[in-house]
Amino acid sequence: MEQNISTGGSTAVLTAPAMRLRQVGVAFAGRTAVRNVTFNVDENKVTSLIGPSGSGKTTLLRSLNRLHDLTKTAVVTGDIYLRDLNVYGGDLPTTLLRSRIGMVFQRPNPFPTMSIYDNVVSGLRFNGIKDRALLDEAAESALISAALWDSVKGRLKAHASTLSGGEQQRLCIARALAVEPEVLLMDEPTSSLDPVSTQRIEELMTELKQRVTIVIVTHNMQQAARVSDNCAFLLMAEDRAGELIEFATTEKIFHNPDDPRTLDYIQGRFG
Repeated sequence: MEQNISTGGSTAVLTAPAMRLRQVGVAFAGRTAVRNVTFNVDENKVTSLIGPSGSGKTTLLRSLNRLHDLTKTAVVTGDIYLRDLNVYGGDLPTTLLRSRIGMVFQRPNPFPTMSIYDNVVSGLRFNGIKDRALLDEAAESALISAALWDSVKGRLKAHASTLSGGEQQRLCIARALAVEPEVLLMDEPTSSLDPVSTQRIEELMTELKQRVTIVIVTHNMQQAARVSDNCAFLLMAEDRAGELIEFATTEKIFHNPDDPRTLDYIQGRFG
């Protein structure tokens, strides 16, 4: 969503954020895991969530498309907006919400007994699309976007389990892209991959942000520096709740952070 603002005869174009987090907290069985997180997720940018293990990065990420609804003891507080939609407002079924905010997990999780083709179009079929021509077009488009089409176009009926680890992760990305999400959440998507596959996924993220907003959790500081435009640094407080210490452009976080704890973490002095 763009807004045109006239300033002294010229027009500046301001892009509204894809998502807005306001005082977001997550608790499990009464124990606070994340609290008071506020920042905007800029559209068509990569936002990375960084911080030590246990600081609440994945917990925060999973709150963005209501994956904590699957945990009975979880309570999410504060406000999360997808554009003008309150994610927790109840106006949109969670299945449709997760079509608009897709998810790629830490380890590739294709449906192993399904074919490559059926994996890609599974979300579309779940949403009621049955037209074969539409499914074929969506599958090809998603696989091209995930840089997988050239290597699988001749074996779309093969089981997903026949693919390498890196290919399986790109298949999962294609599966998420097939439903044309506005935001793609990625939870350490390269942590289980070899360096070559990791590089391809990173290149893919740079290409994909032209069409989808990306939020990624990563422990790899070099990766955060390479792929992200903005960074949110989280740290565990004394009561073991994750807190947002600093949010800024990646350039600022890595070279001129406001909080000395951010610099300590970036330079490996703790974590």
